[in-house]
Amino acid sequence: MSDPDMDPLALSRLRPEWSAREPLTRRQKTILLVLSAAVSAVALWVPWGAARAFVFVATAFYLVHTVYKLMLVRFSVARHAEIRIEPDEVAALRDDELPVFSIMVPMYRERESVGRLVESLQAMDYPAGKLDVQLLLEEDDAETREAAAGVVLPPGFRVTLVPASQPRTKPKACNIGLSDAKGEFLVVYDAEDRPEPDQLKKAVAGFRRAGGQVMCLQSRLNFYNPRQNLLTRLFTAEYSAWFDLSLPGLCATRGVIPLGGTSNHFVTARLRELFGWDAFNVAEDCDLGIRIHRHGFETRMLQTTTWEEACSQVRFWIPQRTRWIKGYIQTYLVHMRQPVRLLQELGWGRFLHFQMLIGGSVFAALLNPFFWFLALLWFAFRVDALTSLFPGIVFAMGAACLFAGNFAFVYMGAVGCYRRRYWDLVAYTLLAPAYWLLMSYSAWRAFFQFFADPFKWEKTSHGLQG
Repeated sequence: MSDPDMDPLALSRLRPEWSAREPLTRRQKTILLVLSAAVSAVALWVPWGAARAFVFVATAFYLVHTVYKLMLVRFSVARHAEIRIEPDEVAALRDDELPVFSIMVPMYRERESVGRLVESLQAMDYPAGKLDVQLLLEEDDAETREAAAGVVLPPGFRVTLVPASQPRTKPKACNIGLSDAKGEFLVVYDAEDRPEPDQLKKAVAGFRRAGGQVMCLQSRLNFYNPRQNLLTRLFTAEYSAWFDLSLPGLCATRGVIPLGGTSNHFVTARLRELFGWDAFNVAEDCDLGIRIHRHGFETRMLQTTTWEEACSQVRFWIPQRTRWIKGYIQTYLVHMRQPVRLLQELGWGRFLHFQMLIGGSVFAALLNPFFWFLALLWFAFRVDALTSLFPGIVFAMGAACLFAGNFAFVYMGAVGCYRRRYWDLVAYTLLAPAYWLLMSYSAWRAFFQFFADPFKWEKTSHGLQG
């Protein structure tokens, strides 16, 4: 076993301006208080005028956000949207010329996954002598440690212990593994992942083709239990739209790419230069994706898939989604501490991508319930006073959002399923509004949890597919 001397909190200590360790800076708190006081004063002074202004701004945002999402779908079909490695390129790679590749798998309370995980990684089409595999186990997770001790680990596999200290997060464990990684390249997998066997070779070929500015290749993610129940069907439609349409579209437009939590392949030396992951950010992958671009590097999409388990129970799906959205809130606030500097480092294009992707996604999820409530009042009770909230152009924009906007998001899920050849799941995308209810509930839960318990890591339960 390995227990190296390292500092998994290096980012927060050496570059605190990049870390979510301080959820809100003093300046941000002051701005938030002043804005809250100003909005409250205006709302009390001219309540109906404030309501009309709010509806106008929110409706305009919805319209822009819809057009933005459709733009990403349009660009996702571009030839340069992803790096595609052909089978003959993989076959041409000589084993003796391949570099050492590090694999890190953070695990916590996943004793049932250990044996299956080792078998899955052994099945990778990569020379066994050039694999550096670390199972990152929490020091006080006796059950998983016992399970790992009961498995004969192949050569190149080892257990790295993560000390029981705060914060108890996946990125802290990954930083400990990063400090002891031996490979030129490094990938993070989750315990339940089933990557395509040739993924590591494709990553090596991808890095060699992409050039020195690319420090990360993000694989597609999808699920091996898409038809387990209605929730997994809708979850699969969302993932298919995100990883097969939105992220390739971002790649084609050279936008900032918020990484997925798994199957992102890195140049190890570059990752260390960035101090790895922020141990205090519960969506550490999203944050790292932004920092990569701010430091002048790039992320590209790699056309290969890792299969995961879709969360199949609402009682576990909501905490998982809460954590993701809370991490997006953390990421947005960290990088907007100095918005002018962010603009200078990203440029106008990527800066706007950041606003739409990170801030916009959270804003939309929080806004939805207000407009659903207004729609309910209108259609169920015909509250005539509501018509004054939607004068002229606002009504036109609202109508466009109601029909074109809803169509766009259903369309994206349907196209994602179609391209994945999930023919039978296309019809289920019509039920997306019910899925949005869950997302908005999770968003508000994340919003309040950000202030009450920002570093709480609600672990996703696996092994529910039956």
